[in-house]
Amino acid sequence: MVKDFKAFLLRGNVVDLAVAVVIGAAFGALITALVRDLLTPIITLIVGKPDFSNLSFTANSSHFRYGDFINYLISFISIAAAVFFFVVQPVNALMRRRKTQPDVESETRPCTECLSEIPRQARRCAFCTSPQEPEPAT
Repeated sequence: MVKDFKAFLLRGNVVDLAVAVVIGAAFGALITALVRDLLTPIITLIVGKPDFSNLSFTANSSHFRYGDFINYLISFISIAAAVFFFVVQPVNALMRRRKTQPDVESETRPCTECLSEIPRQARRCAFCTSPQEPEPAT
């Protein structure tokens, strides 16, 4: 039983998952700090109020605290924007720059009738049997 447990722990998927959780937690802390320490002060400069949690209204003796929702919404949008502009865009640019090989053209194409994938040179679809114009060889 101990041998099986050791094999389970040392299997690649478990180690990869553990590393991903640790890196994800560290990355989450980094993004939270970026939003809290850099983006929130910018919002405060623009709006003039960093905390909306005191905003509320009462209707028919029900108290609605919508300010907290606004805080979480601003936080979510700020974090999403930070991830997009500081992580996704730079990684995409880096991947475009690293790409050195041309894309390989697919050997299939969609059928004009049923949109199933068929070989480029096919004269008839194997799925719906509709006639197809073969594409010229390149």
